[in-house]
Amino acid sequence: MAQKGARPYDRIGEQVFAKVDKINAELFTLTYGSIVTQLVKDYEDLGEVNTQLEKMGYNIGVRLIEEFLARSNVGRCADFTETAEVVAKVGFKMFLGITANVTDWDAEKKEFSLVLDDNPLTEFVELPESYNKLWYANILCGVIRGALEMVQMKVEATYVKCVLHGHDVSEIRVLLKEILTDEIPASMRDE
Repeated sequence: MAQKGARPYDRIGEQVFAKVDKINAELFTLTYGSIVTQLVKDYEDLGEVNTQLEKMGYNIGVRLIEEFLARSNVGRCADFTETAEVVAKVGFKMFLGITANVTDWDAEKKEFSLVLDDNPLTEFVELPESYNKLWYANILCGVIRGALEMVQMKVEATYVKCVLHGHDVSEIRVLLKEILTDEIPASMRDE
């Protein structure tokens, strides 16, 4: 998993999860389902629904990173591979109660997959065949993008597999586009 001397992120994830306030998982899942349903009614185009879910997630990620950094006591990651492990083992555990597996790195270590065996957002959900272009939990891609942008990493996160589409697992592909310099993100600047 990690190199010699690396922090045990599974253990850190468990410790942080034990300390955070929790909400009822069924209420969380059903509330999220209501949001997705409303977006489908409002936009009708599933591609646009995916875009809106990603944008919502981005705004959440921009704000969640502060809580993550304050509660997890995880310092600056040495590289993108360590960042991936922290997202998978600490971030997902802290906010969703699950961990993801980091797999399929590219040769340059700039792209990887987060594989989710479980996803509380997709519990109790069945998508009709006509919704095969809907990435129901696309909000997670936005959360990843927003949170990592706040720690100076511009990434693209994209769903490539989902249990709601008949796959065995859900998979999010994450691509590091660039390391940002210390400046205010475009979305946070006054226009």
